[in-house]
Amino acid sequence: MSTNQELSNDLNLSFTGSVARWSARHKWIVLIATIAVLGASFMLAGQMNVTGEGGVETTDTRRASALIEKATGAEPRAEEFILVEAAEGSVEEALFESVVGDIVAKVRAIEAVESAVSYLDGAEALRTSDGRLALIQVTTSLGQTDDLEPAEPVLDVVEDANEHSGLRVTTIGNMSVERLFGEMAEETFQKGEMIGIITALVIMLAVFGAVVAAAIPLLLAIAAVLTAVGIISAVSMIWELNEFTVIVTTMVGLAVGIDYTLLIVQRFREERDRGYERFDAIGIAGATASRTVLFSGVAVAIALAGMLIMPDILFKSFGVGAIVVVVTAVAAALTLLPALLGLLGDRVNWLTIPILGRRRSTESGGGMWGAITSVVAAHPAVSAVITAVILIGLTAPVLMLELGSGGVSMLPDDTDERHAFNVVIDRFSDGIITADIVVLAPDVNTAAIQGGLETLSASLESDDFFGSSETMTSPKGDLVDVRVSIAGDISSDESIAGITRLRDDYIPAAFDGVDAEVLVGGGTAEVMDSVAIVWTYVPLIMAAVLAASFLLLFIAFRSIVVPLKAVVMNLLSVGAAYGMVVLVFQKGVGSSLFGFQEVPVIESWIPLFLFAILFGLSMDYHVFLLSRIKERYEETGDNSGSMVYGLHSTASIITGAALIMVAVFGGFALGPLSMFQQMGFGLAVAVILDATIIRMVLVPASMELLGDKNWYFPAWLEWLPKISIEGKRGEEPEAQPNGQPEAQAAFGD
Repeated sequence: MSTNQELSNDLNLSFTGSVARWSARHKWIVLIATIAVLGASFMLAGQMNVTGEGGVETTDTRRASALIEKATGAEPRAEEFILVEAAEGSVEEALFESVVGDIVAKVRAIEAVESAVSYLDGAEALRTSDGRLALIQVTTSLGQTDDLEPAEPVLDVVEDANEHSGLRVTTIGNMSVERLFGEMAEETFQKGEMIGIITALVIMLAVFGAVVAAAIPLLLAIAAVLTAVGIISAVSMIWELNEFTVIVTTMVGLAVGIDYTLLIVQRFREERDRGYERFDAIGIAGATASRTVLFSGVAVAIALAGMLIMPDILFKSFGVGAIVVVVTAVAAALTLLPALLGLLGDRVNWLTIPILGRRRSTESGGGMWGAITSVVAAHPAVSAVITAVILIGLTAPVLMLELGSGGVSMLPDDTDERHAFNVVIDRFSDGIITADIVVLAPDVNTAAIQGGLETLSASLESDDFFGSSETMTSPKGDLVDVRVSIAGDISSDESIAGITRLRDDYIPAAFDGVDAEVLVGGGTAEVMDSVAIVWTYVPLIMAAVLAASFLLLFIAFRSIVVPLKAVVMNLLSVGAAYGMVVLVFQKGVGSSLFGFQEVPVIESWIPLFLFAILFGLSMDYHVFLLSRIKERYEETGDNSGSMVYGLHSTASIITGAALIMVAVFGGFALGPLSMFQQMGFGLAVAVILDATIIRMVLVPASMELLGDKNWYFPAWLEWLPKISIEGKRGEEPEAQPNGQPEAQAAFGD
């Protein structure tokens, strides 16, 4: 073998190759530094500052809420509606009255409760005419986003009455829904994490055929996630983040962390099989696979950065979490992984499973991939057309997309909270949702404004959708808030139509010519404002991400055609995922088969989130595949042969990586919350399509059709910097005895 210096020159090691070689040579420094970082991250993780809020501060709804808080000195009060039900048949009046009275007395004794009203207080509207149902309306001093711990005793009272009173007692409101969402989010997190990790380990065993090699990607992904959680905890001390940020961070981190490591470990084993010494094999893997990982990480980060542009804490939180975990996953792959490979050497193949341990050469053209590639290469035009028609057909349901927020309708049908909500909406006139009509003027007590309020009140009373209302005037007399109840969920068609009538008809008619500003707040209005923001920003963000991704690929591959095709193909997979989400969740096609909940609307944050994640992950596959094709093309100048080689050499890795991503995303989709079902399902579907239809058919078909034109690069652009992502291996090493790599001590230098 050559000397180290000669090998470094021979192998044309890039920055990533040099980092990999240094990390392998100084493995103990890297490992000790990693332990220190993980320790610091663990301590920071408990300090995370999160909120359940989303939304844009400049919308009418947020302004209305802020103005009410400023005028009254308190946030809008949180309400809980306790439902007491007797069984079918005659009602034992004494028992019913005793249970209701006991609940009211216990709830009133709780410090955080401002009031508790029932039919026993003369509010006859809080009991149905048949006497079977009664509502207890509880108002607390807690705002909707405050710590709900002081109000937990209210929910404890409800649970105790339900268990021991002989009647069914359930509740719906801010406190119960907030707690249930938290419990279901935790269940989603635990289930997704467990399913993803176990399935990923099984798949990696199939890919590597060895327990140690299979465990390494999983360990590095977990390390990347833990480090990312520590970093975002530190970020949350400056900027408050959404409470679901950790779930998104974990999901993305497991997926990309395993994928990145998988690629590098496989390349290391491949180079060892070629006969390279351990550190040289690590250097080559660093100069090729690690370089691809670094580039892929940049591409993913660019796509994710689009979420940071949105003026909404939800998108910013998800963007921060996902970007940070991609960065930590790349950092671990570039430094910690070479250190582990330097420590283990060929012991990375320890505990080989005989039935799985056989590895096919990258030069092999057999198997399923070979058969499919041969068919596609023989009929590229037909293959491309059929694939495009399938993907466009799957995208078509996007035309029926309705955005919103599931609200209570997002909850599973078998929960007590969903039951209580349905009963209240069906049997009681007011419902549990409210809208705030905020009138601003130097003096709201003028005759003109009071006349407008009377006209507005008359309009609301004539509309069956609106229920009772209460009016509050600020001490300074510069604001009046009319809070009116509405009979529906926040994103139902009826609620949207009602708020639209209020904004477009009733308010303009009541305050025509009046010198005052009128805002409409509340849950439904906030959903409508959020959807409007999404439709405004998403096209701009998509255009920016597409342009940035095209430029990055254009410079890296020094081709106009390759990045253009990559962008189009990624859009096809994202569009198909959108269509499937609409078809399954909004239209209910196959929802029961998957165990998903049919909902009237798709969560408003889903389209942009899916686009950012999917576009980034799709770029991963294209970069992995195209880098191997370009590497071969640079060596041979044979487009068709390079395409076949690239497909064969990445087949097992990309297939395994895709299956792992599907397992991780699918695990989170199996949770009880509809919004995470939509997210996990959409991601899993897109990954499946991208790793099968697009990579197996569309990529080779387009490569075959265009031939050498794939690599067209205008001569007048040669001045652009060369940041090619495909490394160069250099000359093959001399064959070792029996074709095996040279012997080495696994723990020595």
